[in-house]
Amino acid sequence: MNKKKLLLFPISIISSVAFAQTTSVTVSGKITNKEKVVLPYASIILKKEKDSAFVAGTITNEEGRFSIVGIHPDHYLLETSITGYDTLIQPVFIGSLSEFLDIPAIELLQKQEKETKIEAITITASKKNEIDSRLDKKTYSVADNISQSGGSVLQSMQNLPGITVQEGKVQLRGNDKVTVLIDGKQTALTGFGSQTGLDNIPASSIDKIEIINNPSSKYDANGNAGIINIIMKKNKQNGWNGKIGFTTGLGSLWVRKENLPTIRPQYTLTPKINPSLSLNYRKNKVNVFLQADNLYTETLNKNEFVTRTYDNGTVINSQLKRNRNTNFFTTKAGIDWNIDPQNTLTVSGMYGSEKIIDRGDQPFFNGDFSQRLRLWQFLEDELKTTIMGTASYQHKFKEAGHVLNAGFNYTFHREDEKYFYDNYLPASTGTDAFKLLSDEQVYDFNVDYIKPLKYGRIETGIKLRNRSIPTNMNFIPGTNSVLDASAGGKADYKEFIPAIYGNYVFENEKWEAELGLRLEYVKIQYDVNPDHPTYKSDGYNYTQPFPNFRLAYKLNDRNKFSIFYNRRVDRPNEVDIRIFPKYDDAEIIKVGNPALRPQFTNSIELGYKYNWDNGYLYSALYHRFATGTITRISSIVPDSTLIYAIFQNAGRSYNTGLEAIWNQKFSDIYSLNINGNVYRNQIDAFSVLNLYPEPNTFSADRQSAISGNIKMNHIFHFSQGLDAQCTLVYLAPDIIPQGKMNSRFSMDVGVKKAIQKGKGELFLNASDLLNTMVMKKRIQGMGFAYTSNDYYETQVVRLGYSYKF
Repeated sequence: MNKKKLLLFPISIISSVAFAQTTSVTVSGKITNKEKVVLPYASIILKKEKDSAFVAGTITNEEGRFSIVGIHPDHYLLETSITGYDTLIQPVFIGSLSEFLDIPAIELLQKQEKETKIEAITITASKKNEIDSRLDKKTYSVADNISQSGGSVLQSMQNLPGITVQEGKVQLRGNDKVTVLIDGKQTALTGFGSQTGLDNIPASSIDKIEIINNPSSKYDANGNAGIINIIMKKNKQNGWNGKIGFTTGLGSLWVRKENLPTIRPQYTLTPKINPSLSLNYRKNKVNVFLQADNLYTETLNKNEFVTRTYDNGTVINSQLKRNRNTNFFTTKAGIDWNIDPQNTLTVSGMYGSEKIIDRGDQPFFNGDFSQRLRLWQFLEDELKTTIMGTASYQHKFKEAGHVLNAGFNYTFHREDEKYFYDNYLPASTGTDAFKLLSDEQVYDFNVDYIKPLKYGRIETGIKLRNRSIPTNMNFIPGTNSVLDASAGGKADYKEFIPAIYGNYVFENEKWEAELGLRLEYVKIQYDVNPDHPTYKSDGYNYTQPFPNFRLAYKLNDRNKFSIFYNRRVDRPNEVDIRIFPKYDDAEIIKVGNPALRPQFTNSIELGYKYNWDNGYLYSALYHRFATGTITRISSIVPDSTLIYAIFQNAGRSYNTGLEAIWNQKFSDIYSLNINGNVYRNQIDAFSVLNLYPEPNTFSADRQSAISGNIKMNHIFHFSQGLDAQCTLVYLAPDIIPQGKMNSRFSMDVGVKKAIQKGKGELFLNASDLLNTMVMKKRIQGMGFAYTSNDYYETQVVRLGYSYKF
């Protein structure tokens, strides 16, 4: 797609409209007389303002309090009456910002007393649809993503609006600095401040996924692109209930590009197996839950054909093929104890075991493929174990939505990894052997307080994190090893982060506002062996404010304009500064950089929403400005063809774009969702000093590109419980560090059928049906350039069955 086409498709989207929304709010309050004495058994009636039609009613309890649930945003009249007192009728506006808010105390006058002035009341509610009226959060049900059912969480995310996946990493609006949460918490399953492991978590264990482009101050400040919150399944129905499921599938249905000579066959017809179980028992004050999933896959994880051209004229052709076996088991169990109507205690635990075995080959040939120069074969054996324990306590005050939450979370994560690289040369063979053991421990403690107000709410809280990651790398070099003998050793990462935040939300009939501030102190210390030949112990600390602001104006019930601002940070992950070199392929060595520092980003966004009965339009114009941009730099050293890829702070970068989502229900059978995103990425000119394996300076000119993506979801709801989905995804060319990525296209399809009176469900789907998703890129480094085409496994067919009981 050329630049003109890229600029045209969001314009066509913005001229369109969007899907109706549903909301729900709990309205509560207290009734007293003029002397502040509570009035029990007073009658409360809620009516529509336009026609006085009855909506809901209740009476106050012994404490003079009442609560009405399930009320939609609109204009109402609240009628309060009790024998001996004048009936009071008040106008009530229910907005869309808070799920639970409390009406200020209502005073009734005894008969013949002078009536006081009536003041209008504003109550707010939360939207429960894809895009709520705050324009900062989109929520998607995993069960509705038919074309990717039965796969991993990462695969399920690929079809969601606003998300793209590039080289196994999730991007929001073309930016991979995304923080991934599980049930609102950072865990080792997805990485603390990163997004590892998403391709191995079964989507069958997930209920829904939230995309938060403009997080408020109550969230950790890490992740400038935004937050993805994965909400796991948990049932609270009375008695015994649950769900069982089984999915099977095949990938790599045929060979897309034949291997280079002399290497082992690439995986074809790779099996996928995913059994799942969800159990729940609720009685009286106790709710017990269990969720267990196992995802076994064989995958052609990588099949990359590369041509490298060096400045001296040497041309090297190679293929990196990786056959992967993965088994990921995860289970979560816990108990909710409703001590009384005001107090609840939840204790839960999670266990995850991820076993990965990679068997790979990488032959190297000369420019015309007439001579094999060398061959690398490797075995990577990784076992990752995660144990997490959580205890949370909630106290509900008498006013609805007035709560105090306290929680403690402990995480233990072990990486036990072994690598064996066999180097076959014409005259000799050598084996490099690695053994890495890393035990991560994280302690999190938080207290959060929410107080409803007459025109909104306040939120405040504190969080404390203590994290340590001792790592031990044992390296046994083989004959002709390209790595230095001192590549192993020990290192210890320590992180201490206390934070405090406050957030104020205001709403009336025309205006919405949100103002928040998070104050974080961060102390990072990374200790390495004193005799390390290149790196020394290092660290940093800072105390920084992270403000957020939002202002919205509601032109009418169908049109709303918003402006957002926030400041966020991306701290280097432990693997980004890890001093131990690792083969990315046989001649690309990845190594961390202990001198890496945080990247700070300021973001501003203008949003607009228009909705009507059969659809909605959401559009946003955004701009991000980052300092200390973290990027991986690839370079070579004199008299060597090895490429060293090292993270560095590259200076300033910019991300500016336009996003639009149009959702339209054309009929009871057919709905369409189109998501378009056009953005411009720019990295200013920079120069950095790479220390490993020896000092060398890398310089780059300013780099910029216009890119984008478009997704179309066609959704069909036929009779007798038959649903279908077809998803089309186009990703335009984009810049990557030191190079460019070519365009990509894929089509996913799926059908599901409700059976057994709605308790059972069958589905069949296929990802990348046309087998068109190929990763093509070009890299220009200092002293070399290369092009690559990666024909990794993208086409998978799955068949699944589930039963609810």
